[in-house]
Amino acid sequence: MMTLRTSSERGYADHGWLKSFHSFSFAGYYDSAHMGFGNLRVINEDRIAAGRGFGTHGHKDMEIISYVLSGELAHKDSMGNIKGIPPGDVQRMSAGTGVQHSEFNHAEGQTTHFLQIWIEPNVSGIAPSYEQKTFADADKRGTLRLVASPDGAQGSVTIHADARMYAGLLDGDEAITLALDPARKTYVHLVRGQLEVNGQQLQAGDAAALQAESRLQLAHGQSAEVLVFDLAP
Repeated sequence: MMTLRTSSERGYADHGWLKSFHSFSFAGYYDSAHMGFGNLRVINEDRIAAGRGFGTHGHKDMEIISYVLSGELAHKDSMGNIKGIPPGDVQRMSAGTGVQHSEFNHAEGQTTHFLQIWIEPNVSGIAPSYEQKTFADADKRGTLRLVASPDGAQGSVTIHADARMYAGLLDGDEAITLALDPARKTYVHLVRGQLEVNGQQLQAGDAAALQAESRLQLAHGQSAEVLVFDLAP
């Protein structure tokens, strides 16, 4: 079974300096039918105005992934990390017993556009940790590149969760087929462009939730960038 969720169905918040679409219930947006999918809890598509950002705040027992699309995200945390996250990088922060951090856009006249992703961990009370890696567009072209996994396979960042996250770029005749375990859940989020997912047309911001499916087929992309999540049952 595949269920589509269009971009326009997402929650939306406009704080002036921050414009955010929420795929699942978050902050002031609540929808009992969309509290997450499997252990995927949050996908927020955020746009931060120049010179603004999230002040220091805390997290606990959550795997947090930042995926920057344009601009750059400045990160600072209580573990001593001070990093810039450009497009192409995947940042993973395991909040564990607790971490404080801030995220800002320091670039003049440029909006930072990124996805904030939360995945529920399969362990709690661990020491907080941080990881950041670059994944070149060439490695995502016409394929699904593993970018986050429980075991750091294929050079992916390591998350403390029963989940895997893939990123892909598709155009024209490029197509991808991925065998799925029908006992698990799969979530496809189209970051930008257009793409057919198991024969259904998706536009930027749309998503497809799959259950009891054995195959994922991605085809007919038009400047498509897609994230695919393999999730716990």
